[in-house]
Amino acid sequence: MKTQIKHVFFDLDHTLWDFDKNSGLAFEKIFNLNKIDVKLNDFLSVYEPINFKYWKLYREEKVTKGALRYGRLKEAFDGVGVKVEDDMIHLLSDAYIDQLTTFNHLFDGTFEILNYLKDKYQLHIITNGFEEAQEKKLVTSNIKQYFRTVTNSEMVGVKKPNPKIFNFALNLAKADANESVMIGDNIEADIEGAHKTGMQTIHFDYNDSYNNHSYNRITNLRMLINHL
Repeated sequence: MKTQIKHVFFDLDHTLWDFDKNSGLAFEKIFNLNKIDVKLNDFLSVYEPINFKYWKLYREEKVTKGALRYGRLKEAFDGVGVKVEDDMIHLLSDAYIDQLTTFNHLFDGTFEILNYLKDKYQLHIITNGFEEAQEKKLVTSNIKQYFRTVTNSEMVGVKKPNPKIFNFALNLAKADANESVMIGDNIEADIEGAHKTGMQTIHFDYNDSYNNHSYNRITNLRMLINHL
């Protein structure tokens, strides 16, 4: 792979930016500030699969941004048996987005691997996250300067795995698909989506839970050195 690759595209959430850790810290803060009586770990264990479900629906254009932000909280509170009024859910939804980008934990090895790659390749981001939040994440975590281009689904009007977002990102980067590799955590959105556009792929399986596919796979970012 090393000889022909010129452009390296990363997903952001769950790939470089440690979404689960930062999300837990954001919920802890807003629950304390708003005196929400719920055990954080119980809430997160219910919330995380619900959030995953809603993001899949959002990628498939089956729910709006607003419906995602409200629905994932409503279902999670219902799931842990905590009654929260709609007005408070909307308030918490906004507060969560505001607080989320104030935390900046990255996956282990992020700076090490970006410093390794930056002089060898042009680096880029392709993300489905909300534009205003993703920009803040890149800035507060101090990694924005590594990336030549950042492509966001809200810029393009479609989300990964739609080929339009990958083609948009390739055009923005002035990159050919056969000289590009996509690195991300989501098999459907990142890996299969990029593969269909002719890009090479590396699946970041940070939980080491998917080993039954034929794609290149890493479980730690430092393992990219073996591929790039």
